[in-house]
Amino acid sequence: MNVSAEQFDLVVVGGGPGGYAAAFYAASAGMNVALVEKDTIGGTCLNRGCIPAKAFLESAAVFRHVAHAKDFGVESTAPTVNFAVTQARKQTIVNGLVKGLTGLTKSKKVTYILGTGALGAQRTVTVKTADSTRTLVGANVILAAGSVPRTIPGFAPGGPIMTSDEVLALDKVPSRIAVIGGGAIGCEFASCFADLGASVTILEGLPKILPGLDPDVANVVVRAFKKKNIDIRTGVKVTGHTPNASGGTTVAFGDGEKLEVDAVVVSVGRRPYADELGLGSTKVKVSERGFVEVDEYCRTGEPNVYAVGDLIATAQLAHVAYAEAIVAVKHMRGEKVYPVMYDRVPWAIYCHPEVAWAGPSEEEARAAGHDVVVAKHQFRANSRAMILGEPDGLVKIIAKRGRDGRAGQVLGVHMVGPWVTEQLSGGYLAVNWEATVDEIAEFIQPHPSLTELFGETVLSLTGRSINA
Repeated sequence: MNVSAEQFDLVVVGGGPGGYAAAFYAASAGMNVALVEKDTIGGTCLNRGCIPAKAFLESAAVFRHVAHAKDFGVESTAPTVNFAVTQARKQTIVNGLVKGLTGLTKSKKVTYILGTGALGAQRTVTVKTADSTRTLVGANVILAAGSVPRTIPGFAPGGPIMTSDEVLALDKVPSRIAVIGGGAIGCEFASCFADLGASVTILEGLPKILPGLDPDVANVVVRAFKKKNIDIRTGVKVTGHTPNASGGTTVAFGDGEKLEVDAVVVSVGRRPYADELGLGSTKVKVSERGFVEVDEYCRTGEPNVYAVGDLIATAQLAHVAYAEAIVAVKHMRGEKVYPVMYDRVPWAIYCHPEVAWAGPSEEEARAAGHDVVVAKHQFRANSRAMILGEPDGLVKIIAKRGRDGRAGQVLGVHMVGPWVTEQLSGGYLAVNWEATVDEIAEFIQPHPSLTELFGETVLSLTGRSINA
């Protein structure tokens, strides 16, 4: 043991959702914790990801509401977007949340160190700060260094080429935007900027956008995007771009096609960032894809060293990182703990219309060998959705077929439509409690509410219904 080093029950390297969740949860259990972050507490999610992106999406929603105010009998002049104000509002939100997390490090008595941490032998973490080097030793260590945006050849960030990092720093809305990648992040940016008045084209190499979604859900998003005049090009490969004198560029893709735009958003996923963690003198293993390898309790190959969040090959979601942090802390404390059930975690995409789900899609359930009963109902039949002027979308429930031929245990709940990211909790609990449709149908949904559609869909699976 290095007796001259600072000693802690737990040293956490990385202050994003997985890292700060681990630090605060462990501190609340009475552990002496050090949290090391090289940039700003909150990580990508708070500073360059989830939170700023959703702030932009909310501005887009406000603009959309004002533009359609006359439909509600509210007269207004033609709205315009002052995106510099949008940007300032976003930063105010981020700064407030960063301040709150920084305050928690003090109230929970977590030693917060701003610097770059590298793991050596015997759980020694060397931290390089702006003006010194500190040596920490943890009885336990959690690695939570996060991820960075992936890029593609010829599209390094700079000028009109942006990843999610750069696009969130814009102070104006580009008139013409190409979004490379039609996954969740790409579709959120496409939806946001289309609603703010930009001409948007999605370039996706796969046969469809939002791959992995239940097709009934994905089709609703595609139809809604077409109403926004988003040009969706699927099955195309982007081959390069040629900058022009006006600050934009011409993107080459497909079979010799070209698209002149003012900005390009490269949204092709994120890679784990283990680059500065050291690890050479440890038994921590990194896969060929760059992920730190762990078991079901987030343990690495080095004793008492764990890894969570985007650094490991699990769903790159902040709330999954939270859950992994709790699993790791409970496990190192010898408490009763259950591994994260990754096939049942909640997913949310904040484009317009929103998407949310838990559990397998219909295709996945059948592929897994389940005999299923499926019900789906449209929001256009829901009174609250009509009141909101948001009738596009549906709720789809996949249940096991029992021996009597009736629907039994709920396997998956998939939603697309107004505020479904706020409605999923009931479906998530149903999936994870392995509830049956008969059990769920006993519960009452408030009227009028969007959640009634979930209740109606479940009720229809019992063989009886009211409005469906």
